[in-house]
Amino acid sequence: MLVALTGIGLATAAGLNAYIPFLVVALLARLTDVVTLPDSLTWMESWWAIGIGTVLLVADVVLDKVPVVDTVNDAVQTAIRPLSGGVVFAATSAAADLEQSDWVERHAWVPFVAGVLVAGLVHAGKATVRPVVNAATLGAGAPVVSTVEDGTSVGLSLAAVFVPLLVLVLLVALVVAFVMLRRRRRAATRGPDPA
Repeated sequence: MLVALTGIGLATAAGLNAYIPFLVVALLARLTDVVTLPDSLTWMESWWAIGIGTVLLVADVVLDKVPVVDTVNDAVQTAIRPLSGGVVFAATSAAADLEQSDWVERHAWVPFVAGVLVAGLVHAGKATVRPVVNAATLGAGAPVVSTVEDGTSVGLSLAAVFVPLLVLVLLVALVVAFVMLRRRRRAATRGPDPA
């Protein structure tokens, strides 16, 4: 169960920002013994991969805070965020050893596909809500919402690695926030009720 919660938490974080969970996993694997990557994904902890991930993170953080540009960035990230979710989910599947389970090892493609699906779903929600926020706030909400998304991605990534059970609480909070935003969107598009 911890493997699934770690993978789901990281993939969810990747749906918000592809590079934050990637860098959390890569740096922890490179600098500590907290994360042990499977042999096929040890490239993640190389300095070149960390460097490229850092440059892409800085670009994403800046672009995502600019109204309209954030929508273009979301379109570009439609492939990147789900793939990142698949990679970080698969990378942390090595934690299966901690649970004395070889199921993940025998079915290595399952964590990757699960990560792609989770990150893709979260990305779709983000990409759907962001233009509405921009329109409703005349663009003033873009940097605020983007900062909240980045902070959530950092929090989910760290929780997924260090306290996987906390991922459940954070995911419920994320779903509640998304549902509330959708309800506000529907209410705003309907307008006031006629008397």
